[in-house]
Amino acid sequence: MSMIEIAGLSKTYRLGRVDVAALRGVNLAVESGEFVAIVGPSGSGKSTLFYIIGGLTGASAGRVVIDGRDLAAMSEAERTRLRQTHIGFVFQKFNLLPTLTAAENIEIARHIAGRRRADRGHLDEIIRLLGIGERLDHKPFALSGGEQQRVAIARAVVNHPKILLADEPTGNLDTENSQAVLAMLQDLNRRLGQTTLMITHNPEAAAVCADRVVHMRDGRILEP
Repeated sequence: MSMIEIAGLSKTYRLGRVDVAALRGVNLAVESGEFVAIVGPSGSGKSTLFYIIGGLTGASAGRVVIDGRDLAAMSEAERTRLRQTHIGFVFQKFNLLPTLTAAENIEIARHIAGRRRADRGHLDEIIRLLGIGERLDHKPFALSGGEQQRVAIARAVVNHPKILLADEPTGNLDTENSQAVLAMLQDLNRRLGQTTLMITHNPEAAAVCADRVVHMRDGRILEP
């Protein structure tokens, strides 16, 4: 069974008196443990697809099945719980809480998911792989952009999510830090066996780390 199954997915936004189609009958399957990059220009629909897969917004038509569970058949509370326990999110803007240290930003994800005890071995492995052991007591303003994104990645994977969704994870980074973050995402995917779906406008970034690259344009997935 695929970890992510999408069939006939459409999304239409109402802007005044005009209907704007963001997705037009998208079909996609992502296998367990696979690293898939979705590449497309601005307005191609890739971010809309990301938010629907993550249960952050609904579709106009079609089905999204996550680990055997149809998102449309779930209540909002069930979708929230699915996000907390099954999905890790990495965003372009890091979204770290400025008043908390790096360690506290990672720890808060565990509390939100309702986990009383940290998996110390898993956490230590993540910290080692991401190279942030000496930065855990620093707040975001004292971290570089690359370090902030590494902390954000650690926060995303600390609860053993089955799926990692990354939306333009290198969009705010320079070339050196971008390459490092992409290598880390690939390494985590292989070591932790998580299904990884990355959204990017950069085909070079996709080619570096993904097992498979899917191209989107005008709300549709392009045939290979």
